[in-house]
Amino acid sequence: MYAVIMAGGRGTRFWPSSRKAKPKQLLNVFGNETMLQITINRMKKLKCVEDIIIITGEDLAPQIRKTIKGVKSKNIITEPSGKNTAPAIGLAALHIKNINKDAVMGIFPADHLVVGAQKFARAIRSSIQLANKDQKLVTIGINPTYPSTGYGYIQYDMKNAKNHLNGFHVKTFAEKPHEKLAKRFLKSGDFLWNGGMFVWKVKSLFDHLALLMPELNEQLKRIEKRIEIKQDYDNIWKNIKSESIDYGILEKSDDIYVIKAEFEWNDVGSWNSVYDLSPKTKEDNVVRGNGIVLNGERNLVQSENHFTALVGISDLVVVHTEDATLIIPKNKVESIKELVDYLNKNNKKDLL
Repeated sequence: MYAVIMAGGRGTRFWPSSRKAKPKQLLNVFGNETMLQITINRMKKLKCVEDIIIITGEDLAPQIRKTIKGVKSKNIITEPSGKNTAPAIGLAALHIKNINKDAVMGIFPADHLVVGAQKFARAIRSSIQLANKDQKLVTIGINPTYPSTGYGYIQYDMKNAKNHLNGFHVKTFAEKPHEKLAKRFLKSGDFLWNGGMFVWKVKSLFDHLALLMPELNEQLKRIEKRIEIKQDYDNIWKNIKSESIDYGILEKSDDIYVIKAEFEWNDVGSWNSVYDLSPKTKEDNVVRGNGIVLNGERNLVQSENHFTALVGISDLVVVHTEDATLIIPKNKVESIKELVDYLNKNNKKDLL
């Protein structure tokens, strides 16, 4: 399998630490390595991985080439501009096809955490077997532990199983639900979290693109010809519609199977994820860097090179950087995206 790591995201919900020039996947959120490097290390431990490919934006590629270890420079593919996941995955597939048209490719986000190396390896091996045997598109689903409103969901057919592989036919994909609906999903027992990890043969992907996304398929064919003669394809790329692989293919195909993961997983999607995964004081506070909480509970303080004190308040996220300070209730952290939109619209580019 060729492991494709998607590293072009902006990590807006991690503002003010995550910025355009250094987004979440290039931050040391946990430990001494970046989220991207942690993902690379995870892939390199898998014996079934033949090579690793990173796809990212032109602006981030130089920094990735300079800082990451374990991936050949030629395997860092750059998009001329961000077009969501379907075009990015298609572009990576073209490069793999040029190496081996019969290859299996896996798609993995650059900034998720996985606990349980052996269980993760088992899920990937099962996915490869299923992708090879039945030419299916395979996604990896995470067993939900609470009614999350921040994740998409996968409904699977419990009666239609590839039991030896822990794989099940997918009935439908569901967008991020409201809380009441998320509770119904959990109660039903046949929904998994969509972890954004996919495995399929390159040929299977292009067959589905031809059927379900014919315009993108034709544009990728034109790009392939440009790549063969070593010409740029910016003028083709700029006319490609921005679309996710979930909406473009997975939600429309009947040939999707899901492998039920047994490993622990977190998409580290917001500051609340950092709070959940960090050691806590007896008052359930998390202080990362230089700070203190007095007479308060369940707070997250992130403050490097600056002393930050919280007194008599609870359930807050406080993040202090050199040029910005964020103070937000923990139950409102999804609103950080609205703040980033505000900064963008009001010409505060220096804070992005």
